[in-house]
Amino acid sequence: MATCIRRPRDANKANRRKVILGVAERSFLERGYADTSMSTIAAELGGSKSTLWTYFPSKEVLFAAVLESKIANFQEALDEALLPVGDSRAALGRFGQALLGKITSPDAIALHRLVVAEASRFPSIGAAFASCGPDRVRQRLAQWISAEMAAGRLREGDSELAACQFIALCQARFYFDRLWRPARNVGGASHDVPAAVCTFMAAWGMPSHGSV
Repeated sequence: MATCIRRPRDANKANRRKVILGVAERSFLERGYADTSMSTIAAELGGSKSTLWTYFPSKEVLFAAVLESKIANFQEALDEALLPVGDSRAALGRFGQALLGKITSPDAIALHRLVVAEASRFPSIGAAFASCGPDRVRQRLAQWISAEMAAGRLREGDSELAACQFIALCQARFYFDRLWRPARNVGGASHDVPAAVCTFMAAWGMPSHGSV
């Protein structure tokens, strides 16, 4: 009986947290990190700052939670991309498509610009972004590459370096044009990912898979 009583409260708390994150994300992206305060977020929510603090004790914690919420579904997509369906090329292709699809979305581009603009003044947000986003992506890919190396499907070596190289190859053209010159059309993931896979496999593929 007690459990049944608690569940609506838990659901309401989760919904409230989701609303707070949505308002906070919009405020961070529109105003920037420096010009966003707990007071302005509380005002937009129509509640008190003390109520907001019961969910998030500081702006830094709230910003980190926004990043966490943005990355959660993305992590699932990356895990699905690396499921053992097809060969290494196929898995890398799925991963690359999921990666570019996420990081070139308007919200992701806006968030990246925000972090780059604010990180020198607020190193903690740069660290939080790196930890929640790029670091996790690289580590997840490195784990998969390490398993592929152990299975003899990729050449043995530094799996983290290999992960960094593949991600950089995927980002080599379309991503940076979308980041700095959004009006320019240079193709997209459908062009860049296959080229990234071919280049990566030329360097890390086993002899029978390494030709471009």
